[in-house]
Order: sequence, then C-alpha cells, then structure tokens
Amino acid sequence: MNSRRGMDEMLRVKYAITLLAMLMATAARGADFYIPTTISPEAQQALAKFSRTVRNAPLPAPGDIEAWKKVQAEFEKKRSAASAAVVQEYEPDIAPRKLGGVPVLDIKPKGWKESKRVLVYTHGGAYTLYSANSRLISAVPMAHDTGLRVIAVDYTLAPHAKWQEVTSQVVAVIQALIKEGHSLKEIAIYGESAGGGLAAATVLKMRDLGLGMPAAVVLWSPWADITDAGDSYATLLDADPLLYYPGNLKNCADAYAAPADQRNPYVSPVYGDYSKGFPPTLIQAGTKEIFLSNAVRQYQALDQAGIPAKLDLYEGMWHIFQVFNHDLPESKLARKKVRAFLEHRLGK
Repeated sequence: MNSRRGMDEMLRVKYAITLLAMLMATAARGADFYIPTTISPEAQQALAKFSRTVRNAPLPAPGDIEAWKKVQAEFEKKRSAASAAVVQEYEPDIAPRKLGGVPVLDIKPKGWKESKRVLVYTHGGAYTLYSANSRLISAVPMAHDTGLRVIAVDYTLAPHAKWQEVTSQVVAVIQALIKEGHSLKEIAIYGESAGGGLAAATVLKMRDLGLGMPAAVVLWSPWADITDAGDSYATLLDADPLLYYPGNLKNCADAYAAPADQRNPYVSPVYGDYSKGFPPTLIQAGTKEIFLSNAVRQYQALDQAGIPAKLDLYEGMWHIFQVFNHDLPESKLARKKVRAFLEHRLGK
C-alpha cells in the first residue's frame, strides 16, 4: 500500500510539473507568436502585441495602381502619429528640400555641430509603402544617437516607379551632396528592409558607373534578395511576427521589378560581384525574421570577397526592431554599435 501511495504521489507530482510547463509555454507564446525569455522584458511586451492576422493581410496585385494608391495612403496615415511622437521626443531640425531633383528630408539632431559628415538614408516599406516622413521613426533616433546629419531620400514608390528609376534617384542625391562640397569619404549610407537592399544596390550602381562609393554602409535586415530564396523564408515562416511573403511581399517584389529582373544585383544585391570592391559594411538583423537568410547571405557575399563586414545578430528580435520599437534596449544597443562603426569609418 505504501508503495502504491508513493507511486500515486509521484504521478501527481509529474502531472503537476507537466501542466505547469504547458502553462508556461502557453504564456510565453502570447497571442500569436512565441515570446522568448532571452530578450528584454520591454521586447517581450512589444512582441506580445503582434498579430498574425495583420501580418498575413494581402496587398494589391503588382499592377493595380489605384489600389496601391489607396493602401499607400492608409499606411502613411497609420504611421503619422508615431512620426510626430518621435519628432517631439528628440526635437531635431527637419528641412524638406530637393537634392538632384529628388525630394529629401534634411535632418539635423538637436545640438548638431557643424560637420561635413552625412548619413544618407533609404527607408523601408517593401519598395511600395511609407515615405521619408513616415519613416522619421527610423531616421530621427539614428540622427540623435549617431550625432550625424541624416538625408532621408523620399524616392518614388513602386509600382509608380521601377528599380531602374529608384536606384538612379538615390545616386542623384549622393551626387548632389558631392556638388555641395561633401567628399565620398564623408558620406555613409544606411537603409532598413527594402531600404537596405536599395542602399546596397545604389552603391553597386555607383561603383559600376565609375562614380566612386560612400565610405561606409549600414544595412538593417536588408531585403537583399526580393525572391523567396533563402532557408529562413521557410524555416521562420511561422515565427516571423511581421513579414509574410505569399500575396504580400511577393506582390511588392513584382511591383518593383519584373520576375526576370529580380536577381539583378541592382534589385537583389546579394547577387552582386563584390570582388570589384565595396565599402566596409555593418549588417544587423534578428533571429526571428524570414530575412535572416538575406542578412547571412549578404554578409557571406561581402566576406568571401574580402570586404570588411560585420554581421550583428540579435537574439529573439524581429524585422527592423530598431525602427518600429526604437526605444527597446536592443534597439538602443544596435544604434550604439552603428555609431561606433560610423565614427571609425567616416572622415572627420
């Protein structure tokens, strides 16, 4: 009898432990996505707010111009409050102007000291969404934390413009900065997501046109391959709280470039020939995003060609966490590393 009671007690304890483990796992998963305990409490709270329904929402067909106009206006309005809040928080000086005929926002952080050093910024949004204004949530904290003047390029969105025109617009901005007296050794470029792909593609285009290259490149979760090639497109499909390819990013890719052009290095820079040279590059990404393979492959392409490159990955973090959640400890750390990188690579 004592032996049976002992076995029953052991079974009850084992059941209680199993139930507790299941409850903890359920709590960790939040509403829709697994929430690791290895990220900051602030990041855990932010991750719990992501919605699978929102992530999976379809976007217009590539050529449906009127539908894209409507969606673009909706996304722009959606981010307007966040942009206003970040401007109020950091108090930068922002001046709309044109460089090389291209509209830009000229952003100087509060307390900016006169300097020729400048950071050109190409915003994300899958080439089809947002603007320099709605992505102040990226550019303003970056300007503040690096102390650099940031030129945010308001390039024409797809499908209203294709990759040939968009890359040329960014080249024109950099050329205009040179005409104003900046040297390439004083210019760096950064971009996130599609803007990261655009930043790398622009530098490749400048190099191939014999225009020289900026002093440094920073890529946040670059969309370095706008096809769905890459292991993490499949392995992290259910883990990514922000990005979804079928009917969503796929439509954006086709709006920006015809399928036959999508492996052109000026569209998907992971396919570039880096043996011809490229600036030192810092690549940052999270372990929870389908673009993880883009970051790894872009890094390997640079590293194998002997280009100074660093791949800086963040445990449990999602796509461009530095942008949509600029005040997380992880985001502040990421920008701190960007500052150190640019201080080392940009001319004084």
